[in-house]
Amino acid sequence: MDYKSEKEKGQSVTVEQVDDASIIRADDAKLAELGYKSEFRREFSRLETVSFAFSIMGVVASVSSTLSFGLVNGGHVGMVFGWFIPCCFVMFVALSMAEMASSMPTSAGLYYFSAKLAPEKYAPLASWITGWANITGQVTLVCGIDFTCAQMITTAIAVGTDGAMILSPGATFGLLLAILFSHGVVCSAATMGTCIAAIVSLLVLSDGNRASTSDAFTLFENNSGWHNNGWTFMLAFTAPMWTLTGYDSAAHIAEETANAARAAPLAIIVSVIGTATLGWLFLIATSFAIPSVSDILSTDLPLPMGQVFLNVLGKRGMLAIWSLIIVTQYVTGAAQAVDASRVVFAFARDNALPGSRYWKKMNRYTQTPVNAVWFVIGVSAICGVLGFSDTALTSLAASSVIGLYTSYTAPIFLRITSGRDKLVPGPFSLGRWAVPIGAIAVSWVSFIVVMLFFPPGQTTTPQEMNYSVVIIMAVFIFSSLSWILSARKWFRGPVRNIDDSPEMSLKEN
Repeated sequence: MDYKSEKEKGQSVTVEQVDDASIIRADDAKLAELGYKSEFRREFSRLETVSFAFSIMGVVASVSSTLSFGLVNGGHVGMVFGWFIPCCFVMFVALSMAEMASSMPTSAGLYYFSAKLAPEKYAPLASWITGWANITGQVTLVCGIDFTCAQMITTAIAVGTDGAMILSPGATFGLLLAILFSHGVVCSAATMGTCIAAIVSLLVLSDGNRASTSDAFTLFENNSGWHNNGWTFMLAFTAPMWTLTGYDSAAHIAEETANAARAAPLAIIVSVIGTATLGWLFLIATSFAIPSVSDILSTDLPLPMGQVFLNVLGKRGMLAIWSLIIVTQYVTGAAQAVDASRVVFAFARDNALPGSRYWKKMNRYTQTPVNAVWFVIGVSAICGVLGFSDTALTSLAASSVIGLYTSYTAPIFLRITSGRDKLVPGPFSLGRWAVPIGAIAVSWVSFIVVMLFFPPGQTTTPQEMNYSVVIIMAVFIFSSLSWILSARKWFRGPVRNIDDSPEMSLKEN
């Protein structure tokens, strides 16, 4: 916006409008410098970007969905400290990612970071690996969130009918498809309050029927099929690792964010700290509200947290707060679908997906990548077939964590090795702490990825196995063969779609 020309036309222009226009022009210039033309409206403010990243993790709904991991693998200790320990390590990953998002604010995100930080010879391969890992995690995360949303609805139906109606896996799959379809429609075109209400109700209304302070924090129970208690406890880490995913969304919507170089890193850090803290408080309250872990695990309800609320609040109270949690999970799924579609769009924009010419199209009316949205919804629906196994959530959670955290760690590893001198610091920089923080992040994720391939129990059956190995290996084999037979000959990583220099972009705007 030209301030003088607007005044000559007799129009009133505020200082705020001039400042906003200047920020957007600077954002577009930075994007042009990174090699891309601006195709999205920059509609996200700093607060909205933080809220978006926070909403994807949907703490109250995510904790409610994954309570069984802590209950089975350590009981009270698994719930409380199985959450706290991983959250501390995830902060190192978040800090490293925030630094890169500040330096390179583009929707291409992680695979763009890898391409720019890798040795020039290996930049395309690094970008290819990171991009496929991220898309795998993004899509399975959409499916996992919406699958647990469907389970929440079936739990509510079971409680509302006093157990007379327990929906079959087929009916649950039908609900999943309906939720996915509605998210496709929403994406083509209230979390903190619910969490606080849940914490207060569990602490206050469980009075007289709660665990002692000693039991709530120190009672260890091994209800898994593993004999080693230490290994069992570490399997409880699955819950916080699954919950603390998706905060890279702040990077993926950078091209839709004003002042992205500052807003994106802020959103990553604040959303992780907020989710980790609220989740831990929620689990502490839940631990007090469970006098008997075995009683909760023996429930017929699809999600044990539903039984916890039923015991503490009664039928009406449980259904009231459970309805809010369902809404939270639904919103979380919608936000994640938006995030995943932006990743697909960005990767397709660089011609790295089969049928890229379709997935990179922008709808001229909505200015959103509608085709990419339906790509995400379609593949998520296919992954939803896992809902017919007994370990659907374990498989989906492990797949999303392995895919996402592999893509998180690849550029971090490159940042502390070959890319030490390549990163041009943005407004948020770790400075001399980048290498030790990055080293801890890479070490932690390496351990977690290996752990998540293991089954829930020491012996397993086809119905109870961890199918994450099937999903991850299928993507690995497909992407590897694609690279060897074809992509290595033509894929060069992020492709510039703008010829203008930043200076020219400024003039045109």
